[in-house]
Amino acid sequence: MPKCDITSKFYGSIFIINVKVNFNFLHARNTINIMTEIFQKINTLAEKYKDYTAQNLSKLVKIKSVSLQERDVQLELKRQMEEAGFDEVGIDGLGNVIGRIGNGKKILAIDGHMDTVDVGNIANWTFDPFCGDIKEGFVLGRGTVDQEGGPAAAVTAGRILKEMGFDRDVTIYVTGTVMEEDCDGLCWNYLIEEEKLKPDFVISTEPTNLNIYRGHRGRMEIVVKFKGVSCHGSAPERGKNAIYMAARAALEIEKLNERLKSDEFLGKGTVTISEIKSGSPSLCAVADYAQFHLDRRLTWGETKESAVAEIQEIIKGMDATVEVLYYDEVAYTGLRYGMEKYYPTWKIEESEHAVQTGVKAFEGLFNKKPKVDKWTFSTNGIATNGIHKIPTIGFGPGNEVLAHAPDEKVPVSDLVAASAFYAAYAYLI
Repeated sequence: MPKCDITSKFYGSIFIINVKVNFNFLHARNTINIMTEIFQKINTLAEKYKDYTAQNLSKLVKIKSVSLQERDVQLELKRQMEEAGFDEVGIDGLGNVIGRIGNGKKILAIDGHMDTVDVGNIANWTFDPFCGDIKEGFVLGRGTVDQEGGPAAAVTAGRILKEMGFDRDVTIYVTGTVMEEDCDGLCWNYLIEEEKLKPDFVISTEPTNLNIYRGHRGRMEIVVKFKGVSCHGSAPERGKNAIYMAARAALEIEKLNERLKSDEFLGKGTVTISEIKSGSPSLCAVADYAQFHLDRRLTWGETKESAVAEIQEIIKGMDATVEVLYYDEVAYTGLRYGMEKYYPTWKIEESEHAVQTGVKAFEGLFNKKPKVDKWTFSTNGIATNGIHKIPTIGFGPGNEVLAHAPDEKVPVSDLVAASAFYAAYAYLI
């Protein structure tokens, strides 16, 4: 029953009752009923297209698509978007596939990268990494979790929205992006800066185990180079060994890792040496050159400048330099594009509209509360939110522990849930 204000007055033999209906309550009640029907319809269609989604992902997985070699998988994704009835589908200069639905003022992008890492030691796999088999409720193969499952589910979400006659004042872009495994966020720097596509909200479809994620630590790639003086190995005191300098610095970096700051939500910053090289005129000579590569993970409040300053303090007094690396490669389209390998930390508050919209979509679809959390690894969110400050959340099929791992596979039920979530989010945003 609607809420009413009831008053009464007695005039002689006439008893008058005034009823004032709370029309705001009626409108809210009607909106709830409408959204309940929409959620039910979305769930029905997501389940109806379960095999369609799994088969689409299977087709993508069968195409090897390591970074810089995504051409064939991009053409297949474009075909799938066209088949699903997207209003417009194209490929930009960098090779990103962009599918559009609607033409409203508010812009929502649903992003997933289409490049994968290679398979590693094939002996660690119990099935062909490119089989794309659908067995026992899973789609199998490299990229199912990281991260072609997300775009496959987003294509189905587009088909659902078209079938439901989506009529909100929203433009939805589903983006199948490139080169993420080599350089997080490069593709979105290109989309925003060159293609002038700047959404109001972004959903990253990176794997979240069907949780809602709202940030992750940043990262950067640093090289420290040490310059020594060579001499004959029979009299090392005549020279200056670059390896010894590097070794002393390495031990201090190990200590640095222990004292890096922490954030209550994102966790602790870290630093580790992932590669070391050296050189000398011969194996009978003192090394006159050494360098190591640092993988630096940045928590909230840490920046490129603060991370570099920490290393500079360690090498003070040594003949050494600190360099933040730059990524500069040629995409499969032939376009050369690059960026510094600094990927900023980002997070948004749980109370923000982008997150709460996701919570409402999840609760409306699945009748339970979602877990709101963060990624361990880095995503294109470093560009959409970290650089360009666009409210970004994550929701994706699959468990991130299988990313870059052998026997990668994603539950078909996750694909169904993700396709429903993306469609529902578009209605609510």
